[in-house]
Amino acid sequence: MQSYDEDWTDGQRGVYDECYRAGADWAGDPDTPSDDVQQVINLGQADDDAFTDAEIDFPPLVDAVAQAIGENVTSVPASHADPGFRGFTDGVRDATADEVFGL
Repeated sequence: MQSYDEDWTDGQRGVYDECYRAGADWAGDPDTPSDDVQQVINLGQADDDAFTDAEIDFPPLVDAVAQAIGENVTSVPASHADPGFRGFTDGVRDATADEVFGL
C-alpha cells in the first residue's frame, strides 16, 4: 500500500510514486534473484536508527531514483523519510507474494 509523509511536496510524492512502480516492476520480474528481493524487503522493514545516515548504492534502487528525479545519482539515503527509498521498498514489498517471503 502506498504511503506518503503528510509534509511531502507534490514533487516528493511523484518521486515516491515512480519509485514504487519501479520497485514493484523489479520485484515482479522473473529474472530478479529472490535473495535480492529479500534484501530489499529487509531494508524496508529495518528501523531508520539501524542505518545511521547510510547511503545505499543498490543498482535497481539508484536507477529508479535517477529516473524519477531526472538526474544521475550514485546512492540513495537509507531512510524511510526519503521518498525514493521508501517508494522503492514499498513497491517491492507490495509486489511480493506473502507466502513467498513470509511477510
